[in-house]
Amino acid sequence: MQHVLITGGTGLIGNPLTEALLAKGYQVSHLSRSPGKNPNVKTYLWDVAKGQIDPSCINGVDTVIHLAGAGIADKRWTAERKKQLIESRTQSIQLIYGLLKQNTNHQVRHIISASATGYYSNRGNEWLTENSVPLHDFLSTCCIEWEKAVDEGQELGLTITKFRTGVVLTTKGGALPQLAKPVRHALGAPLGSGKQYIPWIHIQDAVDIYLQAVEGSLTPDTYNMVAPNPVTNQQLTEAVAKEFNKPLWLPNVPAAVLKLIFGEMSIVVLGSTRVSAQKVQDAGYQFKYNNIDNALRDIYA
Repeated sequence: MQHVLITGGTGLIGNPLTEALLAKGYQVSHLSRSPGKNPNVKTYLWDVAKGQIDPSCINGVDTVIHLAGAGIADKRWTAERKKQLIESRTQSIQLIYGLLKQNTNHQVRHIISASATGYYSNRGNEWLTENSVPLHDFLSTCCIEWEKAVDEGQELGLTITKFRTGVVLTTKGGALPQLAKPVRHALGAPLGSGKQYIPWIHIQDAVDIYLQAVEGSLTPDTYNMVAPNPVTNQQLTEAVAKEFNKPLWLPNVPAAVLKLIFGEMSIVVLGSTRVSAQKVQDAGYQFKYNNIDNALRDIYA
């Protein structure tokens, strides 16, 4: 079986993806800033900010899955934070490419990289496909630079697959637990107008799409990693409230308040991104969870 090296292997997608690959018999190793805890996974150390990487991390590796990157909504967007958000994504893959250039005997053939639907940024009701042009605000710029850095692998003869990922729904982290917490206490409310579209995907579908890319049943290309039926912020909030059997009685949280609290970063929750999943479906992927009610029912089962 293949040997897969994952950056960001302990993260939201990386952790369940690692377990899924191991269950299928793949050899999996991680690149991380600290020693790993999984006895079935060898962890190689790197420090992207310092440009340090264990050169043996690529030994015997067939596929690299690049998930590493500082959390987009973890801290307020200062100039320094913006720089860190971009460089954590671009310099990390460039470190790996540097190793591949030095060690021409490597067997790496395929790079599978995360990107994000932030590539399209705030587009209202516009249906967005992989051919839609990006905006040039910070969210878009971050994704453009990220993808550009990954695409440099083509010069090394590597095949490239990129997934523009939406909001990954899971109880293990990300946006859903933050949205669900006030709803559980009957204090939930839509954000801003509530009309902004949220491109979402169930964690199981996200993992399975990565597996198909590793297995070669998904042609290397750029794909939107989102469920076929995007919902608005209000619809998602209502669906979570329905799952918990809780009322929504508070007024919407005003956009002005969110902008005051989060500044420019408020675009993450106030921006509308209505993203199409048609391309990955045409490539043969069949979604297990294509509507929000079924997805939430499984997540909170």
